[in-house]
Amino acid sequence: MKKASLALLLVCACSPLPRGWIDITPGPDLQGWTVVDVPVDGPLSPSPQWSVDTKTGIVRCSGRGGRDWLRCDKKEFSDFILHVEWRFEKIAEPAKYNSGVFVRNSAEFKIWHQAQCGSSSGGFLFGNSLVNGEIKRVDTRDQLSGANPVKPAGEWNCYEITCIDSSLSLKVNGIATSRWEHVGVLSGYVGLEAEGYAVLFKNLRLKEL
Repeated sequence: MKKASLALLLVCACSPLPRGWIDITPGPDLQGWTVVDVPVDGPLSPSPQWSVDTKTGIVRCSGRGGRDWLRCDKKEFSDFILHVEWRFEKIAEPAKYNSGVFVRNSAEFKIWHQAQCGSSSGGFLFGNSLVNGEIKRVDTRDQLSGANPVKPAGEWNCYEITCIDSSLSLKVNGIATSRWEHVGVLSGYVGLEAEGYAVLFKNLRLKEL
C-alpha cells in the first residue's frame, strides 16, 4: 500500500505520468469515450451535456441532459487503480448533489459498480453486480463511520478506486472508506455519471496491476 500511495502522490504532482500510469482523459469531442443512456432502453437526451477542455483536461457535465454515463472505450479493465478528481459546481439553492465514478461496468450498463459522489456525502461503493449468477444490488454505505472525508460542493475531491481480483476498494482524499468483497464481475469499463448536477472531473489516470 505504501508503494500505491507514493504512486498516487506522483500522479498528482508530476508530468509526464510515472511509469505504469496512463492518461484516459477524453480527446477532442470526447474522442475515445461514448455517452450511454441510463436506463439502457431509454433514448439519449437531445441536449448533450458532456464536454472536455483539451487545454486543461477538465471534463464537464452540465447536468442538464438527464441521467446517462460517459464510458471510456479504451478497453475493459480487470485489475487496476483508477484515480479521479472531481467537484460539483456549487449552486445557491439547497441541492442533493449526485454523481459517481464507475468501474467494471458492462458496456450497456446492466452491470455497474459505482463510487458515489455527493456534497459532503457519498464516499462508498454500490451497484448492480453478479451475486451467485444473478444481478443484484450491493451497497457498502454502512461501512462509513465518523466524519465523511468527502468535501462540499465547490471543492475538489480525489477518489482512488482499486480493483484486484474479486475485491474493490475506495479511498476518498487519501482515506479508506469502503471495501466490496466477493465481486462476481472481474472486468469491465470505467466511466463517469451524470445525474442532474453540474460536475467537473480532472486527472483521469489509470494503472493496470
